[in-house]
Amino acid sequence: MRSYGAPLYRPRHASAVVASLRRVTAPARISAAQARRIAIAAGGLDGAVPGERGRTGVRTLERSIERLGLLQLDSVNVFERSHYLPLLSRIGPYDRGALDRLLHHDHPRRPRLGGYTEYVAHEAAVIPVADWPLWAWKRREPLRGGGDRWAAEHESIVDGVLEEFAERGPMRPSDMEHPAHERLPGGWWNKSDAYWATAVLFQRGELVTVGRTRFERQYAVAEQALPEQARAALERSAAQRALVERAAKAYGVATLDDLADYHRLSIKDARAAVDDLVADGSLERVEVEGWGRPAWLWAGARRPRRVRATALLSPFDPLVWHRPRAERLFGFAYRISIYTPAAQRTHGYYVLPVLIDDELVGRVDLKSDRRAGILRVQHATIEPGQEHRAGELAARLVPMLEEAAGWQGLERVEVAGAGTWAGAVAGALAGALR
Repeated sequence: MRSYGAPLYRPRHASAVVASLRRVTAPARISAAQARRIAIAAGGLDGAVPGERGRTGVRTLERSIERLGLLQLDSVNVFERSHYLPLLSRIGPYDRGALDRLLHHDHPRRPRLGGYTEYVAHEAAVIPVADWPLWAWKRREPLRGGGDRWAAEHESIVDGVLEEFAERGPMRPSDMEHPAHERLPGGWWNKSDAYWATAVLFQRGELVTVGRTRFERQYAVAEQALPEQARAALERSAAQRALVERAAKAYGVATLDDLADYHRLSIKDARAAVDDLVADGSLERVEVEGWGRPAWLWAGARRPRRVRATALLSPFDPLVWHRPRAERLFGFAYRISIYTPAAQRTHGYYVLPVLIDDELVGRVDLKSDRRAGILRVQHATIEPGQEHRAGELAARLVPMLEEAAGWQGLERVEVAGAGTWAGAVAGALAGALR
């Protein structure tokens, strides 16, 4: 008769049980190359090859935005404003007017809210209106840069600005008639107190973006503009879990700081969300060759054996916007350089990484000379170790440059500057013109 206090079996060596458990629970290993392919596929760039993409209609635009979750905004348009470029990289030349209409940019005089708005969801970004509840927790947090103190000191102005929007409806800050909206000399940074009040109200969620005119936001009072379902507030931990889940899908494989950075969450909050996603099987702990830190694989991530891609990447493309991740994934140390003094720039001013298949092989500084009808390659640099492939890779780059020029309404591409890749790119361009 068995004693219930005794073990059901006694292994010859207790260490055998420990070793067995370790084999069961040890994280799967992923090669560095496979991690790159997973990330590229998850980001929607596998198959992004000039001349080989599919449809570029409105539904395609919507699906692409849905995959990324957001489009980061930036005012620099020396080549093209940043929110247009991730879609070009993924679906090819599309009607920018269609995107403008979708986002209500330069569209109606008195716009109403469509399917998209904006919030500080990474940095300033386009987001679906349906995602507004995901950010309720952030709208309740203290404002950055001492904004709460400023708002308390200027409470009457903040209240007056909100009242003006409530009475007059959607408009740009420059259209305000508030007495504190005096015109100040000195440049774009020298804004009026009424303008800063709109920034406070936007971050608090009391004003919502309903479009842009000449890239200036048009605001409306959130309670007047948002549909009822969008005004609901999702509980903080549930919202952050959803945001980390989206980041994990968009990245495919990622470290904790990658997942936190996608929506600019704290490491603590991201870790709690990751634990939940691991517990329900949505994320799997893995080890990636060369990363030297824990990583997590999205359960639904594709693991392609190879990827085909030829894409120019915006400096604010999710594949590269977290610079430590770009270096970890691709060995690509990256700075956009628009904030670097000219004498200290190594690769130019508006520097775009070049993705070919599963590698970032170089970078180009592009300028759309709209008056002359020329896309100027002001600098082109090939990555160390790729020099022996400079001509082959330039031949892959040129159709992409020509595609971008045509999308911009420009007539031709010219290599106007220097760099270790410039000669090969110029040669490939001349060959394409013969």
